[in-house]
Amino acid sequence: GPSTVREVLEELNKTRPRAYTSVMTMMNLMADKGLLDRDQQERAYVYRARIPQGMTLGQLIQDLMGRAFEGSASSLVAALLDQHKPDDQELDEIRRAIDEYRTANQEESR
Repeated sequence: GPSTVREVLEELNKTRPRAYTSVMTMMNLMADKGLLDRDQQERAYVYRARIPQGMTLGQLIQDLMGRAFEGSASSLVAALLDQHKPDDQELDEIRRAIDEYRTANQEESR
Protein backbone atom coordinates (compact mmCIF):
# COMPACT_ATOMS: atom_id res chain seq x y z
CA GLY A 1 0.00 0.00 0.00
CA PRO A 2 0.93 3.66 0.07
CA SER A 3 4.21 4.10 1.94
CA THR A 4 6.88 6.63 2.76
CA VAL A 5 10.57 5.97 2.17
CA ARG A 6 10.99 5.45 5.92
CA GLU A 7 8.25 2.78 5.98
CA VAL A 8 9.78 0.94 3.03
CA LEU A 9 13.23 1.18 4.63
CA GLU A 10 11.93 -0.33 7.88
CA GLU A 11 10.43 -3.26 5.96
CA LEU A 12 13.54 -3.84 3.87
CA ASN A 13 15.81 -3.63 6.92
CA LYS A 14 14.07 -6.70 8.35
CA THR A 15 16.09 -8.81 5.92
CA ARG A 16 19.31 -6.76 5.72
CA PRO A 17 20.36 -3.18 6.49
CA ARG A 18 20.09 -0.54 3.80
CA ALA A 19 20.75 3.18 3.70
CA TYR A 20 17.83 5.62 3.70
CA THR A 21 19.32 7.50 0.75
CA SER A 22 19.64 4.31 -1.31
CA VAL A 23 15.98 3.46 -0.82
CA MET A 24 14.95 7.07 -1.51
CA THR A 25 17.01 7.15 -4.72
CA MET A 26 15.51 3.88 -5.94
CA MET A 27 11.95 4.99 -5.18
CA ASN A 28 12.54 8.33 -6.93
CA LEU A 29 13.88 6.51 -9.99
CA MET A 30 10.84 4.24 -9.95
CA ALA A 31 8.59 7.32 -9.78
CA ASP A 32 10.49 8.95 -12.66
CA LYS A 33 9.99 5.78 -14.74
CA GLY A 34 6.26 5.77 -14.02
CA LEU A 35 6.25 2.72 -11.75
CA LEU A 36 5.27 4.70 -8.64
CA ASP A 37 3.11 7.73 -8.01
CA ARG A 38 4.56 10.24 -5.54
CA ASP A 39 2.44 12.65 -3.48
CA GLN A 40 3.77 15.06 -0.89
CA GLN A 41 1.96 14.85 2.44
CA GLU A 42 3.24 17.23 5.08
CA ARG A 43 7.03 16.77 5.16
CA ALA A 44 7.27 13.37 3.46
CA TYR A 45 6.42 11.93 0.09
CA VAL A 46 4.00 9.02 -0.02
CA TYR A 47 4.59 6.53 -2.83
CA ARG A 48 1.98 4.27 -4.39
CA ALA A 49 2.40 1.53 -6.99
CA ARG A 50 1.05 2.70 -10.30
CA ILE A 51 0.57 -0.85 -11.61
CA PRO A 52 -0.98 -3.74 -9.60
CA GLN A 53 1.54 -6.19 -8.11
CA GLY A 54 0.34 -9.15 -10.17
CA MET A 55 0.75 -7.24 -13.40
CA THR A 56 4.24 -6.05 -12.42
CA LEU A 57 5.30 -9.58 -11.45
CA GLY A 58 3.97 -10.92 -14.73
CA GLN A 59 5.97 -8.37 -16.71
CA LEU A 60 9.13 -9.10 -14.72
CA ILE A 61 8.78 -12.85 -15.19
CA GLN A 62 8.10 -12.51 -18.92
CA ASP A 63 11.15 -10.28 -19.30
CA LEU A 64 13.38 -12.62 -17.28
CA MET A 65 12.12 -15.69 -19.11
CA GLY A 66 12.73 -14.06 -22.48
CA ARG A 67 16.17 -12.67 -21.69
CA ALA A 68 17.71 -15.43 -19.62
CA PHE A 69 15.79 -18.58 -20.57
CA GLU A 70 14.98 -18.12 -24.28
CA GLY A 71 11.27 -18.07 -23.46
CA SER A 72 11.33 -21.47 -21.75
CA ALA A 73 9.19 -21.70 -18.61
CA SER A 74 10.61 -25.13 -17.79
CA SER A 75 14.18 -23.77 -17.89
CA LEU A 76 13.16 -20.91 -15.60
CA VAL A 77 11.56 -23.32 -13.11
CA ALA A 78 14.53 -25.71 -13.25
CA ALA A 79 16.95 -22.86 -12.52
CA LEU A 80 14.74 -21.62 -9.68
CA LEU A 81 14.62 -25.07 -8.09
CA ASP A 82 18.37 -25.51 -8.51
CA GLN A 83 19.20 -22.15 -6.94
CA HIS A 84 16.57 -22.04 -4.19
CA LYS A 85 16.60 -25.68 -3.06
CA PRO A 86 13.00 -25.74 -1.78
CA ASP A 87 12.07 -27.98 1.13
CA ASP A 88 9.37 -30.67 0.93
CA GLN A 89 6.62 -28.26 2.01
CA GLU A 90 7.50 -25.79 -0.74
CA LEU A 91 7.69 -28.59 -3.31
CA ASP A 92 4.19 -29.71 -2.27
CA GLU A 93 2.95 -26.12 -2.70
CA ILE A 94 4.54 -25.99 -6.16
CA ARG A 95 2.85 -29.28 -7.10
CA ARG A 96 -0.51 -27.93 -5.88
CA ALA A 97 -0.02 -24.75 -7.95
CA ILE A 98 0.71 -26.86 -11.05
CA ASP A 99 -2.35 -29.04 -10.41
CA GLU A 100 -4.55 -25.94 -9.97
CA TYR A 101 -3.15 -24.48 -13.18
CA ARG A 102 -3.90 -27.70 -15.09
CA THR A 103 -7.43 -27.86 -13.72
CA ALA A 104 -8.15 -24.23 -14.58
CA ASN A 105 -6.81 -24.64 -18.13
CA GLN A 106 -8.78 -27.84 -18.70
CA GLU A 107 -11.97 -26.04 -17.67
CA GLU A 108 -11.18 -23.12 -19.99
CA SER A 109 -10.58 -25.37 -22.98
CA ARG A 110 -13.98 -27.07 -22.64
